[in-house]
Amino acid sequence: MLKATANSSLLPSPGKIDRYAGQDFNEHVTLENWQESPFNRWGFAHISELITTATIRRGRSSEPSAGNNPATPEHAERWHNVEDFLESTHTDAIVVLQHGKLVLERYFGSFQPHDRHVLMSVSKSLCALTMGILVGRGLIDTQHPVHHYVPPLKGSAYGNATVRHVLDMTAAVRYSENYLDAAAEVQQQDRIAGWRPKLETDPEDTYEFLTLLKAAGEHGRSFQYCSAGTDVLAWIIENVTGKRYAEVVSDELWSQLGTSDDALITTDSGGFAFANGGIASTARDLAKIGQLMLDDGKANGQTVVPSSWINDTMRGGDPQLARGTAYQQVHPNGSYRNQWWAPGDSRGTVYAAGIHGQFIWIDPISDTVIAKFSSDPQPVSLELSRAHAEGFRQMISILEYTS
Repeated sequence: MLKATANSSLLPSPGKIDRYAGQDFNEHVTLENWQESPFNRWGFAHISELITTATIRRGRSSEPSAGNNPATPEHAERWHNVEDFLESTHTDAIVVLQHGKLVLERYFGSFQPHDRHVLMSVSKSLCALTMGILVGRGLIDTQHPVHHYVPPLKGSAYGNATVRHVLDMTAAVRYSENYLDAAAEVQQQDRIAGWRPKLETDPEDTYEFLTLLKAAGEHGRSFQYCSAGTDVLAWIIENVTGKRYAEVVSDELWSQLGTSDDALITTDSGGFAFANGGIASTARDLAKIGQLMLDDGKANGQTVVPSSWINDTMRGGDPQLARGTAYQQVHPNGSYRNQWWAPGDSRGTVYAAGIHGQFIWIDPISDTVIAKFSSDPQPVSLELSRAHAEGFRQMISILEYTS
């Protein structure tokens, strides 16, 4: 059962999820295997010991107050299935906010509250929030073509794509997102980013890699999940601000949220930050991103992201663009907008997701944020996606019942 102190559920509790506790994997974790089970559990929590990183600085810290603890003895039976969900999805950490208050915080194995965990593609959603700030200032027009901001991309797949196409992943690009295929572009990009051993035939850095991608049809016709697009957005952000991507995220987003810890982001040999998947943060701080979405772009009473950008994101995109995708096998009316997933359910849910089970799940009706770190053995699967959707919805149902 979920365990809590007499006062709250805010302290680490090992529960029954104790995989690899006490085992020191660091001697066996390498650049070749850190993304594979069982080594990923150590690797995801020690990214800076494997790959070069830049710092995303925090600002003045503020912590949410404690709310009602749902994991109490009288609700123990109802939480039993939640415990099974957390175990079966290889949870490393989970933080739940309701009405802006901390109602649940759990850590497993050796993971601790101030440990940073790689976010994988949840990083994409933070990139889009940063871009939303710059759009609000008039520095970026989403209807402009990408090459307007990044001239070197004019002859690439992204040359005639608009910023909006890239934000919503409707740019048609010759790019395979098969994480288990060594010949796929996503693995080549991993190698260039320093996430895997580099081959002599690989481009020098991410900047060069993006210029070499080719188009695969007409932009705007359908949804195509492509990690490279987020790095295009980061390149735009760098060019319009004249700063490195990590510095912009620090100044405009992370330092404005009341985060308690610096975040990190991996960088390649050219200093390019891996915007599509390379951020690492604590679970507590990640939950504040979800709270920012629920609070209409405000944090600590101040506007961080324009409400118009938040509202546009929360409304979701066009589900027709995602017809026939694996995504809609899990969420039949799902769409993608501004690098966030919108299941199209009756609750107005939106979420950020990364491979191996990284999530920010936002439920507006119950005013709930769930931030979850995991080290699932598989990068992605329909079963894993369904298990998380069902598990999060069950947790929210219990929260509504007990609040």
